Amino acid sequence: MNPLLLRLLPFLRWFPLSQATLKADFVAGITVALVLIPQSMAYAQLAGLPAYYGLYAAFLPVAVASLWGSSNQLGTGPVAVVSLLTASTLAVYAAPGSDSFIALAIMLAFLVGVIQFALGVFKLGVIVNFLSHPVIVGFTNAAAIIIGLSQVSKLFGVPMPRSESFLVDIWGVFQQIGDTHFPTLLMGLGAIALMWAIKKYRPALPGVLIAVVVATLVSWAIGFERNAVGRLDQVADTQVQALVKRVSDMSHQVEELNKEIADKAEALQQAIKLEGKASENVIAQEADLGLTRLSLQTLEHELNQQKAQLRHIKVVRQVDDQNRTVAVYVEGRAPGSVKLDSATYRIRKVKDEEFRLQGGGEVVGSIPEGLPSFALPTMDFGKFGSLLISALVISLVGFMEAISIAKAMAARTKQRIDPNQELIGQGLANIVGSISQSYPVSGSFSRSAVNLNAGAKTGMSAVITALAVLVTLLFLTPLLYHLPQAVLAAIIIMAVIGLVNFKAIKHAWHTHKHDGAAAVVAFVATLAFAPHLDNGIMVGAGLAIVLYLLRTMSPRVALLGRYKDGTLRDLKVNPDLPKSEHVVAMRYDGSLYFANVSYFEDAVLEALVGHPKAKFILIVGDAINQLDASGEEVVHHLVERLRENGVTLVFSGLKKQVLDVMRATGLFELIGHENIFATENQALAAIYERLGDEAADDLLCPVLPR
Repeated sequence: MNPLLLRLLPFLRWFPLSQATLKADFVAGITVALVLIPQSMAYAQLAGLPAYYGLYAAFLPVAVASLWGSSNQLGTGPVAVVSLLTASTLAVYAAPGSDSFIALAIMLAFLVGVIQFALGVFKLGVIVNFLSHPVIVGFTNAAAIIIGLSQVSKLFGVPMPRSESFLVDIWGVFQQIGDTHFPTLLMGLGAIALMWAIKKYRPALPGVLIAVVVATLVSWAIGFERNAVGRLDQVADTQVQALVKRVSDMSHQVEELNKEIADKAEALQQAIKLEGKASENVIAQEADLGLTRLSLQTLEHELNQQKAQLRHIKVVRQVDDQNRTVAVYVEGRAPGSVKLDSATYRIRKVKDEEFRLQGGGEVVGSIPEGLPSFALPTMDFGKFGSLLISALVISLVGFMEAISIAKAMAARTKQRIDPNQELIGQGLANIVGSISQSYPVSGSFSRSAVNLNAGAKTGMSAVITALAVLVTLLFLTPLLYHLPQAVLAAIIIMAVIGLVNFKAIKHAWHTHKHDGAAAVVAFVATLAFAPHLDNGIMVGAGLAIVLYLLRTMSPRVALLGRYKDGTLRDLKVNPDLPKSEHVVAMRYDGSLYFANVSYFEDAVLEALVGHPKAKFILIVGDAINQLDASGEEVVHHLVERLRENGVTLVFSGLKKQVLDVMRATGLFELIGHENIFATENQALAAIYERLGDEAADDLLCPVLPR
């Protein structure tokens, strides 16, 4: 088949499909869909979006990533870490679940897709190596803990505060434990117990789907939701009415302040571009923005206190013959003559003098039937620059997750994985997804494993999975109305438990203390900066690069002596080896570049101080892999300086790329071809031939064949 055609349409490699292969792919595709549908809804809510946006992300992106990727078994779609990164990125700009938040999530998917696609087309998949494995290990462990803790509020049926500190928010959740809605807690814990039992005793069964079906049926049967609506003028108690009014007004003020902060932040970015950070106008705008944010924090704190006070008030409602709310009374204060329903409620989600009366647990609710609307994402160019950095982080983290899964499966299937083609596939999946109302997606550990174990042979299994999601969107969404939110939280918790792996951090520490430090710092920073997870991973990545530079700044330098078998060995390890006062042999185990070339110079001069009669210094350069402009400059001056003092610098074992730089810069001619040798024995033989009788008794001199 034409290689260019395969490059443009890589899915052609699947064909022709045998009947057995198609059957295996069909079974695997349906199996993955049974896991994907409930998981995608849970992950969408983790991303701060309505649950049905998870189904949109589980539709076209799943098929496109498989059609244009290189792995036959990789399962793409909503994943926990990318969902959390999406939520943490966008929560700064809009309230989760709002129209503007959804629009930004779709725009973010487009940016992620464009970055990944561009990296793939220009074959820049190696850029992912800037995120070292220890950093990813530390980040993933912290993210898994954050994801798990973020679902605790849904398990207990209490609201979760939102502030600039995730740890403070979690503490706020635990302070509300006394308000636990026990039917919600039982739903969540029951789902966890059921999924755990199936995974342990019947792993072949779709535990997630079974838990969803059972919980939905139970929720429908017992009337788990029991919600109603009310208005401010229906509240009979004047004190409660005043409290509801305060919450409504303060909520409106918070919305206005958030809009004001977004506008001021955009204006500040424009001012920085035009005037620079040091201008008086920019400094004044930064101060004004800081004060506005401080006002918002104060107002949110007061609002949370008012909401907490409102949550502790139990109310009942008077209803008419159509079960519509007529009046709302504090429990125990309703007139005996009025008709009440059987439930007790709490007032939640106050907005514009309307509120919801919650008498049961939270459910998924109505899901729009049919396909998502297809349209180009709305581009908010005012936030483009700010989102671009976050999009780059999500692109790299998402791709690293996807390629690591693909390579792990390829080790079993013996398939060749092309990282650049996988980038193209993931990029197209996100671009097409953004056109079909999807948020950023990536490869999934759990669903890829399910796909492989279910017997998938080609990427056609993912296409079948996407078709199963299509059928769900068209015909089955009403069946999901009564699915409890606590069960979606349980699905997320069970999914991320496997991501917590402290042994990997310990292993990184034992491998190298620097790697362990990078993993620990990435872990701590991610927790500390949450919900701004991108800051945590950037701190870890920056530290890893700094520690790498520190390691390479001081490579190992070994003075050598002649071992009894004729080889040159380290004098520190074998201090009794014969050496010479005329010749210093030194092995340098590192490249010569800007960060360590001064260390090389100091090592040579220090060795010369210890051997004042030496006339030759031999650099055994088998480990020198690179010579940059700084290295060439220092070596150039070192050769001249030593030559002026009667000392000759000799090299052996230099690699082609190093010699090429020397020839291009004239350093080769300065050193002299007579002082550059292929092996250390050839170099020593030439040196002792020049020294003649003066060093006839040197024990460092090699024994040459006659």
